[in-house]
Amino acid sequence: MNATPPPPDTSSGPGPDSPLASRVRQVRAYHELSKHQLQRYAAGPETLDWDAQPDPFRRYLGATLTPLPLAADDCTLPWNRLFEPGAVVARPLDRDGMGLLLELSLALSAWKQQGPDRWAVRVNPSSGNLHPTEGWLISQDLPGVADGLHHYAPREHGLEHRAAGRCAHTCGPRAWLALSTIDWREAWKYGERAFRYGQLDIGHALGALRHAAAVLGWRLRRVPMGSVSLARLLGLDRDADYGQAEREEPELLLQIVADDRAPAITPRPAAWTWSGQASRLDRHPMYRWPVIATVARASLSPEVDDTGASGPGTGTPASAPADLAAMAGTDPVQAVPAGSRAHELAATLIRQRRSAQRFDARARAPLATLLPLLATLQSPRLPLDLGPAGPRVHVLAFVHRVDGLAPGAYLLPRRAAALPLLQQVLGGTTDWQVDEPVRQQARAAGLGELMLIRLTDNPALAGTLRTLNCHQALGSDALVALALLGEFDASLGPADDGARPWAYRDLFHEAGLLGQVLYLEAEAAGLAGTGIGCYFDDATHQLLGLAPGDTRLQSLYHFTVGVPVRDGRITSEPPYAHRLPVLPPPPSTDADGDPAP
Repeated sequence: MNATPPPPDTSSGPGPDSPLASRVRQVRAYHELSKHQLQRYAAGPETLDWDAQPDPFRRYLGATLTPLPLAADDCTLPWNRLFEPGAVVARPLDRDGMGLLLELSLALSAWKQQGPDRWAVRVNPSSGNLHPTEGWLISQDLPGVADGLHHYAPREHGLEHRAAGRCAHTCGPRAWLALSTIDWREAWKYGERAFRYGQLDIGHALGALRHAAAVLGWRLRRVPMGSVSLARLLGLDRDADYGQAEREEPELLLQIVADDRAPAITPRPAAWTWSGQASRLDRHPMYRWPVIATVARASLSPEVDDTGASGPGTGTPASAPADLAAMAGTDPVQAVPAGSRAHELAATLIRQRRSAQRFDARARAPLATLLPLLATLQSPRLPLDLGPAGPRVHVLAFVHRVDGLAPGAYLLPRRAAALPLLQQVLGGTTDWQVDEPVRQQARAAGLGELMLIRLTDNPALAGTLRTLNCHQALGSDALVALALLGEFDASLGPADDGARPWAYRDLFHEAGLLGQVLYLEAEAAGLAGTGIGCYFDDATHQLLGLAPGDTRLQSLYHFTVGVPVRDGRITSEPPYAHRLPVLPPPPSTDADGDPAP
């Protein structure tokens, strides 16, 4: 896992022996291999040396670090206004804006301590708090930020100037964000299943960035770029700069849009000058998981030509999921139930997001508290406007203790065209009925047309959910437990030249994006959420009615929402008390907008 694999063969020869079909078989083989079963867990380390965890912070040694200002405490925008069109005036693209964007998305949110143990938590959630996601900024003509490529250092809240230079055929203030993954951070603890978790984390980071951009009045635009080109753009293919350091996987590229009139632009470096050597995170790894490198290579995305057209069968996402809008009607306005936190400052709520470690098993909540959360999952509003134009991940909700909603299983479909498949797999020949009282209550609350389909009543489901979620009480003690179901077969495509192996990453990105919605909407409702990556895959599928070997739907992520029980033994400290104040940049600049020498 310490070497970048060569680019995959993306040619699309005919028939089931084409390179694309072969890569899909590798993806499917990995997915089966990495499943947890009731009789066995996916392969992982037999022991962990907690005193020798990988360094949670990557640095590029020798690259110039520019500290960013900390300004989240000065943000006065309430959370519920974040979703009102035109409520936020766009800030200029400059160093202050970039600092706030990253402070509200990829930065530290607190330091925690229990006894002798002290650790950092971040704004963007991560499996096991391991944080495989790395953030990058590409800048041009931004006041206070040098042109070129920067790596974001979250502990320092600063930018490491990885490559200096300008982008060709581009003028005026421009900025792009990119994300990459260090698979070893997750594999150190979770073994072969770790690739899934790293991809879910990309979806979480995508949602965190979109919420943060909205606070600034900005949007984010997906930039189509193949994995090989993105690795070259970020310098991830520079062997000499990594040595024995753990390599990073290219994931995705976003353009920051402060003005809707700004054209879509792909950054094309003219002549960059590189600096910095990647720090090594784990000098004494005890295990190797070569299957992760195999699935990473098999699922790389195809290259994109200069016109923005992708390789065979890519299905480049649109900027807004129109299919969702057609299902849910108009973009709903956020309703604010009594006792919620939706009137609190957006910056406060974003930074206070935490994964609940325990839920109050006796707590109950009224349906009105959960309705905004459920409606948002079916809505085209942010951050889901960064998802695919045709959503492939649907929500199955297991309701435990919600007043006004009978205990049992409910479906939230997210794509109208998927309804026949969902009914065939989950409902058999039973005629589905939308829960009409719930729809009327949602409509009266200003939440649009909520399509919540009751599948079955089951007041004794909590114990089953605890078992399915690796025997964790989080599954039984929550108010609501959710399974995010991906259209697996349809997404990966047929076993011929129409195969789309990169859709495997896309499915987990979409599931992680939904997870970020659940985290923040739970906080806004005065509750808490917890993402669960450990669950028994095929036992869950059997509960849903899938026969062994039927992969039309696959559960990609589990999530629980409830009333948290806080651990009083854990103390909290501010995230950047260790940092000196950041001074404003000098007023004098050269012709390129860089600080004058």
